[in-house]
Amino acid sequence: MQPNHNTGRSWTRPSDLRAAVQKLWDRGEILASFVSGQALFPKRVAVRTPTSTDMMERFDEVRAWIQELQATAHCRVEMRPFKHRILGSNLVPHEAWIDTVQTALALIGRQREASRFLALLEATRRRQPELLNWLSKHPFDALELFDEWTRLMEVVAWVKEHPRPRVYLRQVDILGIHTKFLEEHRGVLSQLLDTVLPSDVIDTRASGVTEFAKRYGFLEKPTRIRFRFLDPECTLSWCPGQDITIEAGSFAHLNPRISRVFITENEINFLAFPKVDDSLIIFGSGYGFAALGKAEWLSGCRLYYWGDIDTHGFAILDQLRGQFSEVQSFLMDRATLMAFESQWDIEEKQTVRELDHLNDDERSVYDDLRDNRIRKNLRLEQERIAFGWVASRLSALR
Repeated sequence: MQPNHNTGRSWTRPSDLRAAVQKLWDRGEILASFVSGQALFPKRVAVRTPTSTDMMERFDEVRAWIQELQATAHCRVEMRPFKHRILGSNLVPHEAWIDTVQTALALIGRQREASRFLALLEATRRRQPELLNWLSKHPFDALELFDEWTRLMEVVAWVKEHPRPRVYLRQVDILGIHTKFLEEHRGVLSQLLDTVLPSDVIDTRASGVTEFAKRYGFLEKPTRIRFRFLDPECTLSWCPGQDITIEAGSFAHLNPRISRVFITENEINFLAFPKVDDSLIIFGSGYGFAALGKAEWLSGCRLYYWGDIDTHGFAILDQLRGQFSEVQSFLMDRATLMAFESQWDIEEKQTVRELDHLNDDERSVYDDLRDNRIRKNLRLEQERIAFGWVASRLSALR
């Protein structure tokens, strides 16, 4: 029987000892133990040892292995007697011990990160002890925020003292913190504020970065809607211009008595859209139609959406149709796509999710784009469509 020369690979090596400690680090357990005070060390690491056959057939390799393991820095290797009928009694490794957290950190080279975390921990205990639980659960997030942590705690303290303050984020006046800091760190601040604030000052109906202000009682910038009358005969008595921008609340109460509304995502198309009787056009904002939903008068109009012929264009159409079920797509059909092949471009990152609000023709084009059946990552931007084609299609709507 041929000896198995791969057997030695299964014996515990210094890299295995480091891997065992690295696993504790990667799971956050070492840093979390600093917060809880629960000691992880000394910790025993089991050792896979040579067999009697290994000792007999590969004694020199075994002896070298023993020396290698005993020489591993920051580990204590315990030995036990091993009696062999031919080789006699020898001492072989039995188990390895990582005696202290300091030796564990030295073994994996994480002393600097641990020192920084301990500094975060001390500052948090002194200034915002309510955040200790968050620190324990998110130690690596805290390390990434090392340079900002003091300012984050200042913001938390300010909000605790001024619950639901009814000011804009950039009005928060904290010494040494610039006005954009809160906006840039809304994600982590949400986690911290949820940890320390009483539930009655948090609007749980609002969530995510975009609703940060609403969740914690800050003022929100008013949503503004820009639109143009396409019929020169249609105007507003209080605003004689054709290109108008007003707050969403005012837009909801307009009721301009027009019959058709077009929505487009491109500003030049918005500005150059041909004249159309009894109509207006809205400059869209991509994936953001909540404000339009408050304008009940839109439900009495024929709605048309004109977006890019790409996967995101159809996703925006799908979202809009989820709010206005009767909206029709405009210039987002296969004929338009094929007529302007010379203007095709590349959509860098496609969306591939199922869209439930497309009709059969739209879904057919969307599937071809999503599945790259025509050309990989194909898109036709709406501004690349000739205005003669736009005008002819508008004539067909009348």
